[in-house]
This record gives sequence, structure tokens and C-alpha cells, in this order.
Amino acid sequence: MKYEYKTLSFIRHKVFTAVSKMAFENNLDNLENIPYEIIPGDVKTYRESTFLDRAIVSERIRLAMGLNLRPSDKSRAISEGIEQAKIPSKYYEPPLINIIKFACNACPSNKYEVTNMCRGCLAHPSVEVCPKQAVSIINGKSFIDQDKCIQCGLCAKACPYSAIIKHERPCENACGMDAIHSDKYGRADIDYDLCVSCGMCLVNCPFGAISDKSQIYQLIRAMNEGCKVIGIVAPSYLGQFGRNVGFNDFKRALLKLGLDDVVEIAIGADICTIEEAEDFMKNVPGKYDFMGTSCCPSWAVMAKKMFPEFSDHISMALTPMVFTARFVREKNQNAKIVFIGPCSAKKLEASRKSIKSEVDFVITYEELSGMFDAKNVEVVGTDKTLNDEATASGRGFAVVGGVANAVSNLIKKQNPEKEVKIKTAAGLRECREMLSEARKGKYDGYLLEGMGCPNGCVSGAGCLVQSNVAERQVKNASKNSNLKTSDESKYSDKLYLLNEKV
Repeated sequence: MKYEYKTLSFIRHKVFTAVSKMAFENNLDNLENIPYEIIPGDVKTYRESTFLDRAIVSERIRLAMGLNLRPSDKSRAISEGIEQAKIPSKYYEPPLINIIKFACNACPSNKYEVTNMCRGCLAHPSVEVCPKQAVSIINGKSFIDQDKCIQCGLCAKACPYSAIIKHERPCENACGMDAIHSDKYGRADIDYDLCVSCGMCLVNCPFGAISDKSQIYQLIRAMNEGCKVIGIVAPSYLGQFGRNVGFNDFKRALLKLGLDDVVEIAIGADICTIEEAEDFMKNVPGKYDFMGTSCCPSWAVMAKKMFPEFSDHISMALTPMVFTARFVREKNQNAKIVFIGPCSAKKLEASRKSIKSEVDFVITYEELSGMFDAKNVEVVGTDKTLNDEATASGRGFAVVGGVANAVSNLIKKQNPEKEVKIKTAAGLRECREMLSEARKGKYDGYLLEGMGCPNGCVSGAGCLVQSNVAERQVKNASKNSNLKTSDESKYSDKLYLLNEKV
């Protein structure tokens, strides 16, 4: 799940706000002072010293500006390499997800330990069940020899007092790709060949040691330089900035921030639905045993990395982000387009060569919140009226089952005799399990929906509120939409035009 560590959210927000303010004012002179403004005084607030806190904040500032972490072999200014950050069109230089090593607490990984709850009972069940004789009694208490332990967990299950616990590194446990391991010092390390940038590690690390790069600095510079900037907003925006904030309210705030126009990505979701419905009808069954949805980049990349035999089974439809960007570019060829949403994986998607020409910037709701505060823009909820630019199906993409139901409902409407079997999975571990079962033939003829985040897009790494709050808002908007299925969209004919550009 996505945890909400309020202290860490507060620090991240202060970093994003400070970087945004510096960019809006077009003044880098204060860069070196920002860590002292965020961590003032000489009395420790968070960690063992203010010096360590400032050092970590300094690296977060660099990442928020899209810069790399600094090597720690010699003194380097926060501003080192700043000329690269000044380029409005700069994309992320890999890696996107970064571990600030000196912020990592080297949490134990997959280790069973006996706590002080051990009562030294006469039965010693933990000793008796251990298949490797790793558990013994020392001074009347159970003791686990880590060199012999194989982490089977039998001792923990057998203990009548629940005195044996399993330590798991939070970031590693949250990673559905098993991409996180320990370096030689016991600190977290990322295998970037496996990482799909879902961002679950960064929101689950209780030490704030993991962060992704941002483009807020480059976005603001583009606006300062007079570029026409159009925002495309993911369906999960509902609830992020207040329960009474509708699209018109959100758009008004973004225009005050400096954007020239704002468009719902639910429009692109409708077009995506139409194409995926056609793909399913044409290819399943027959050409493919099943079809997977395409909208979540971390799910799609995971499938292609870990189940290469199913690469063709994932729909080739463009994601709603790309569909919407192309839709906007029809009338705004020279505009800069910024995706605003919940997802760090979208940053990775937008950096691909085939998509760079479509989406110029990707920022999360959390990053946007810092921009709002930097420019004193308040998001006020006064108008929850829904327009007819998108349908209920398109707006429902943000929640688990939303994509599959949109495709299924359209197929059933157009082909009443057709039965569409659906299986959904949320979180990459669950997605992997689903594809493992599909490999065994369990889901032949199915439409499989994969979501990289545990509760769908409403629990993305860049969200501001708990997923249940956002989910209710998204479902209410879908329920209250005048247009229901994606074929009712007035842009449904754009599918063929947009695909001509692929």
C-alpha cells in the first residue's frame, strides 16, 4: 500500500515549494541557502544532527531540479551542473529513482529475530520445528543463528507468544519487481535492469532515503520564457486538492499558475478504450490467448521484462496520456504539454524517444502542490459540474477495474452476445502472479487489467490523499457523467487520425 508519512511529506513539500519559488523568481542566488531555510537552527529536528538533515535536503533539491546526486568523494556545491537544469526541454537523465545513500538506515532484510517477548517456555517449539537447527536456547531464551537460518518462518509460526518476528526492508517489501537489494554496507540498492519506476519504494521508505527526479524547475522556466503550456490532467486529480474541487476549479487554479489551457486525460482514456475493445475483439481468442490493458506503464514494462513471451499480448494501444497529448497538438503544434498526475512511471514513459515529441513535462500532484504554494495559488472548490468532454468510462480509469470495465462495457454494448471475462490485478506482485497463472492457461480468453500501484492510479506515488478518499471522488464523477460508454465521446472519431502518426 501507499503509506502516508506526514513528516516526510512535509519535507518533500518544502523542497518542491522552495525550488518552485526560486524558478518563478528566476533567481538561483538563494540555492545554497535553501537547506538552511528548510532545516533552520542548530538543534536537531528529525535525524541525529541538523548537518545530516541539511545534507539530505540538499540532495533532494538537486533531484527536484532534475539533477543527479552528487558523488561524496569531495566537496561539491549544490549548484554543480546547474546549467543542465536551466534547459526548459531537459528530460530526465537516468536513473529516475534515486537512493540517497547516507539517508538510508540499512534496514535489515528478510531476517527473523527473537524479541524480548520470548518467555523461555518449556516446550521450546521454535527449536523443535527448525529444519536447520538454527534455533537454540541461550540463557533460557530462544536464539537464531543467522548463518544457519533459511528464513522459512516456521519458528515464528510455532511460537505461542509471537515472540519471533520477520524484519523486512520497507522499500524492498514494497517493490513488486524485487529490484531492491543490499549493497556491501547493508544500504538499499536498486537493480535498474528490473526497476520500472513505479515509485512504491520512495513512498514506503520511512527514512526518506529514496526520491525521484522532477521537472518542476524546467516547466516553470518554460512558462517564464513565454512558451504556451497546456496541461493534461489524469482522472485521479479528483479529491487530491479537496473533496469539493471539480475540474473547472482545478483548471482555474492551473491557469492562475501560468498554464494556457487544461484538458482532461479522460478524453484520451475514451479513445484508448475504443482501440482496446477493437483489439480484443480482433485478437482474443485466436491470435492471442488473452489481452492485457496498456494504460499503466509500470505494468506494461514489467510484463515485457519478466514475461517476454507475452509482449504481444499487452495491447498496443497508446496510453491515455499520449492519446490526449496528440489530441491537443492537433491545434497547438508549438505548445509545450505537461502531464499532471499521480505517477512516477509516467516520467519514465514520457522520456522514451517515441513519446518525447508528444509530452514535454511530467509532474505529480505532490510536485504541483509545491508550485501552487510557491505562487500563492489556492485551489478553491466551488464548481463540481461535469462537462461532456469525457465519459464515465474514461473518468473511471483511475481506479482498479476501471479500464477493464470500460473496455468490457463497450464490447458488450456493441456485441451483446459476446462474453468478456475480466481479471484485475493491482500492485506489481499481484500483476506478476496474474501473468504466472496466465502462463498456465488459467486466463485464456480473458481481458487482463494490470495496475502497478496497489489501489490503482489513486494510490500512485505522487498522490496527496489516501486512495480511498480519491477513489470515492473518481467513482462519484463517473456515476454523475452524462455520457457513459466511450463510444459516446464526441472525439471517438479521433482514433484513426491519431494512430496515423504512430
